[in-house]
Amino acid sequence: MTGEAHVKIGFIPLVDAAALLIAAHKGFAKAEGLDIELIREASWANIRDKLAIGRFDAAHLLAPMAVASTLGLGHVRVPLVAPMNLAMNGNAIAVSTALYAELAAEGEVAHPAQTARALAKLVARRRAEGREPLTFGMTFPFSMHNYQLRYWMAEGGVDPDEDLRLIVLPPPYMVENLARGQLDGFCVGAPWSSVAVDAGVGVILHFGCEIFACAPEKVLALRESFADDDHSLVAALIRALDRGAAFVDEPQNLGEVSQILSRPEYVGVDAEIIRRVLTGHLRVKASDERSDANYLIIGRDGAMRPDPRQAEWIYAQMLRWGQTRHSPEMADRAKSVLRPDLFDAAIDCAHIQREIGAFAGPSFGGRSYADYLAGFDIGQRL
Repeated sequence: MTGEAHVKIGFIPLVDAAALLIAAHKGFAKAEGLDIELIREASWANIRDKLAIGRFDAAHLLAPMAVASTLGLGHVRVPLVAPMNLAMNGNAIAVSTALYAELAAEGEVAHPAQTARALAKLVARRRAEGREPLTFGMTFPFSMHNYQLRYWMAEGGVDPDEDLRLIVLPPPYMVENLARGQLDGFCVGAPWSSVAVDAGVGVILHFGCEIFACAPEKVLALRESFADDDHSLVAALIRALDRGAAFVDEPQNLGEVSQILSRPEYVGVDAEIIRRVLTGHLRVKASDERSDANYLIIGRDGAMRPDPRQAEWIYAQMLRWGQTRHSPEMADRAKSVLRPDLFDAAIDCAHIQREIGAFAGPSFGGRSYADYLAGFDIGQRL
């Protein structure tokens, strides 16, 4: 790479884009010889399509979406690579205040297993009464939001494809639709579940990390051909975003980072909400707060280094929910999306093994896909 490289990067207004936004805003990208042009988008489909046709050089992207694009699922096949994670975790399942009251009336709602069983009772009652099924929103079929909702529901005995409706909505539209009664709940990235709570229309039922302990949420995605053309540019991007993440993770920068992300051209919500998200200390309903240091992980503890085993796990969720077929070739292709080799060429980082760690059900580690899927009562089998 010679001279200053102009790089167009698409992003969705979410706090988990923090490393990218701060790297551009604070000049860390400039220091690496990069002129980053940030383009704010409303939907993941727009991000994917513009990355695929070359309107974007890189993107803040759902980790499962990068795998799906590479496998040719739901769209023309465009091989993507993810040389770094932008965030682990950061989602939450929120429900309307009315649905929360119904769930709480069934008993304890502290643990996902408890709320999943309560949900199953409500689903059965609504069916017996001839009422419309519940409707939940998620941001894209190939997303951790979709898999977190489905995993949670299925552990209580709810078949998400038969017993209720799952619909796709862009993250910024979730709260509005919950307020209008068009949604009963949703799973979305920060800060939108917190916005629902502050607006008095929703309750955060579970943090995403209560469903999956350490899930790859967003990645820096590039077309495989683009990444192969200029390894030095890729390395510069990785270094710049790593510096952005380090700045975000420093406690003394919390106020500045929150103010920057609150700007309308970035996330565009109140800085205090963003501050709470970054500290993992959230208001979950009007009179209750909850903290979890793992609610959103940007760069600490080597989180930015991609792990191909997590791509295998994502592929297993796609198999479970009938989104793709199984073949050794498809499995290898999925695994190839997360590229630690590109990350390691730019950053010296400890190799930390991360177990995704679902709250219930079989562990994927070391199992065949067939054995793993056979451990569930609801979902597809090989």
